[in-house]
Amino acid sequence: MFFDQLHNTLRRNKMVKRVLTLLLAVVLLFGLAACGGGGGTQEEETPAAETYEIAMITDIGTIDDKSFNQGTWEGVVAFAEANGKTHKYYKPTEQSTDAYLAAIQLAVEGGAKIIVTPGFLFEEPIYLAQDLYEDVYFVLIDGNPHNADYTEYRTEKNAVGILFAEEQSGYLAGYAAVKDGYTKLGFMGGMAVPAVVRFGYGFVQGAEAAAEEMGISSIDMKYHYTGNFDATPENQTLAASWYAEGTEVIFACGGAVGNSVMSAAEAAGAKVIGVDVDQSNESETVITSAMKGLGAAVQSVLGDFYNGNFREGRASFMRRTRTAYSSPWRLPSLPNSRRLITTRCTRSWLQVK
Repeated sequence: MFFDQLHNTLRRNKMVKRVLTLLLAVVLLFGLAACGGGGGTQEEETPAAETYEIAMITDIGTIDDKSFNQGTWEGVVAFAEANGKTHKYYKPTEQSTDAYLAAIQLAVEGGAKIIVTPGFLFEEPIYLAQDLYEDVYFVLIDGNPHNADYTEYRTEKNAVGILFAEEQSGYLAGYAAVKDGYTKLGFMGGMAVPAVVRFGYGFVQGAEAAAEEMGISSIDMKYHYTGNFDATPENQTLAASWYAEGTEVIFACGGAVGNSVMSAAEAAGAKVIGVDVDQSNESETVITSAMKGLGAAVQSVLGDFYNGNFREGRASFMRRTRTAYSSPWRLPSLPNSRRLITTRCTRSWLQVK
């Protein structure tokens, strides 16, 4: 009797195990089916990654720096919004060729068709990137692509360099300052790169020309390159010392160096000439700005690109004409005039060999 009961119990246990095993197999089967079958549905429901066909890489600065980056970005935004193009900016992690190339790679992966880069710091990165991404186009503001040791300058068909005649707007800034009664002037540039140097010698020549016209025997001109584009206590101290020695207005030509000069001018009750973009909103001490028309230049080149007229492998040289943009500078000798200072105007194309 006992063995009969035990036998029946074991049989029932075996049946329970078989049922449990069968249920487990069914659960696993449906689970795998759900994973496999749902995979395609999941891919179809996942929205496509958003792409941006116009990209800008900042030179470690920000797009609201009231200077070079902002002027360039405003040109990108104006063109993109007017023409229904997607756009985005990328900020490198540091100021180096590798970091710039990494940001360019992100832009390319993000769908960029054309990438705008502001400043001479991009000359080597674009030299390399134009070969790495042959189907992407590059706009280099204020420079031309070259290798690390400057032994080779080369602009491929997918790149263009935009250069400006900064000496022209610099000349007008110096000329107008003297015409407006200032004879004790200062030029404080950032790094002594070609664009800054051109602004400087134009400023000096313009001031001298105005003095000669007015019969002024001499003007006082202080001239210095800070070696950086930063707002630093050292730059502010130097500007303050110039003002203390009698300098009336300083042409601050070095990005954030201008912020140091403006701070010193505010403390001294003196004046500043801004650069690149209209900086009159930055400080009441800014009496005018020598503008390059960055936004207009960027819009022009982007327009060429989308119209099929991209000037491949060339440098676009922006020359000044009588049509210009700037903040107003009213001169006592010209009571109803606006002194406009800029280098934005007509273009001629120079083949880069």
